[in-house]
Amino acid sequence: MAEKNREKVLSVNDLVINFKTDHGILKAVRNISFDLYRGETLCIVGESGSGKSVTSKAIMGILANNAIIAGGNIMYRGENLLEVSEDEFYKIRGHKIGMIFQDPLSSLNPIVKIGKQITEAMLINSDKLKLMYNDLISDDLIRYKNTLAKMNIAIDTEKKKLDALETELKAKEGVSKEERLKDKALIKQKEAEFKLFVKETKEKYGAKAKELKAVLELTEKKAKVQVQEYKDQVTKEYLTVEADLKRQIKECADAASKKQLKERLEAEKEAFTDKLTLTKKAAKEKALEIMREVGIPQPEKRYNQYPFEFSGGMRQRIVIAIALTASPEILICDEPTTALDVTIQAQILELINRIKEERDLSCIFITHDLGVVANMADRVAVMYAGKIVEYGTAEDIFYDPRHPYTWALLSSIPDVDSKEKLEAIPGTPPNMIYPPKGDAFADRSKYTMNIDFREQPPFFKVSDTHYAATWLLDPRAPKVEMPKIVSERIKNSLEEDRNHD
Repeated sequence: MAEKNREKVLSVNDLVINFKTDHGILKAVRNISFDLYRGETLCIVGESGSGKSVTSKAIMGILANNAIIAGGNIMYRGENLLEVSEDEFYKIRGHKIGMIFQDPLSSLNPIVKIGKQITEAMLINSDKLKLMYNDLISDDLIRYKNTLAKMNIAIDTEKKKLDALETELKAKEGVSKEERLKDKALIKQKEAEFKLFVKETKEKYGAKAKELKAVLELTEKKAKVQVQEYKDQVTKEYLTVEADLKRQIKECADAASKKQLKERLEAEKEAFTDKLTLTKKAAKEKALEIMREVGIPQPEKRYNQYPFEFSGGMRQRIVIAIALTASPEILICDEPTTALDVTIQAQILELINRIKEERDLSCIFITHDLGVVANMADRVAVMYAGKIVEYGTAEDIFYDPRHPYTWALLSSIPDVDSKEKLEAIPGTPPNMIYPPKGDAFADRSKYTMNIDFREQPPFFKVSDTHYAATWLLDPRAPKVEMPKIVSERIKNSLEEDRNHD
């Protein structure tokens, strides 16, 4: 299906994330963009420190306090997730966008039974009257809170940029006295500009927030009346039925009929309670159902066990079950198989694939191992040093890779059919406090040209679905062949596919 005809559920545009550290400003994510479509799996691949997990945490709104969102946006359902209030994120995080972390043991409380951990989120939101009230005021509350959030985020972002500039200027070495005075003058100027920005921003959002708060207060009054009316109505209906059944039980002489009436009374009581709250019994039934769905055997018995009584693979299944309790439409898997052995990895990947198909989920799968994603990716984004360096369908990346870093990743995957020696990637990733001027992979690549050290390569279009940021694709560049180990693997894989057909 052509991408233009598919439903886009998430869009990351020109995202820039920095971190303030004691040694300077670390450029973790540098102008990355990608889209996620309904029902697909997008795999983000790269070494540790390439910016994969930082990107996923930005989507979830759980970045560390020293993070600076220096540019871009993350659009979900028409809203920029970088500007929404925590109140709205509370409704999105877990409920709309779920996340599975790489170490299941650190994700679970070791001294709490897993049944309680699976039902915890459900029971926190068990008061249906409160949920009804929150739904009734939701739109007006979010509009008000988002206005305040935009104001605070704008001010906070500018403050972090000012702090980052001060840190950067103070960290400069070998600076003359004259230049140091210039830096101090610049900081003073920026501080004055910041004060003016704060004043203008508060004026801009303050009046709007005041209007929205007045609207919200009216909505809250109406919502309280509606909730009370609903509660009174269902209570009155139940009490009427209860009184009638109790009368029938009292007048009934037949033991069997009396038993049936008592059972009906108990069922009516459960139905009434279910209209007002999610009971522990109902939460447990839902938890057992999800445990079966993720392949945990004997869920009734396992429900009352502790995390240490489970294997690594079973613990990861529990973490997946917790992520599924709120029925999210997007699932972010942050290296969920890293801590598991190869056979269990395959089972977890198969489970995620099956659940994705059954629930029509969209999935962002983060990993450092291209081999892990070969059978589950629809599209792949290869990241290096905070940038996406190659982007395409799984077929594009595995059968027609174009970036030297993608070649290097493919060359380092063990393969039983290859006779070529595995190639390690020489050197280490660059220090992102001082990111390179040109192509960040230049120092580690044997295909480097002079221009790689001077300018960052743009994305060159290989096909309508395939793009790579490497100067090797420039028409003026010399023609180079991909490593023999990669071309041999592609050839072997294509032959296997033809034989299967």
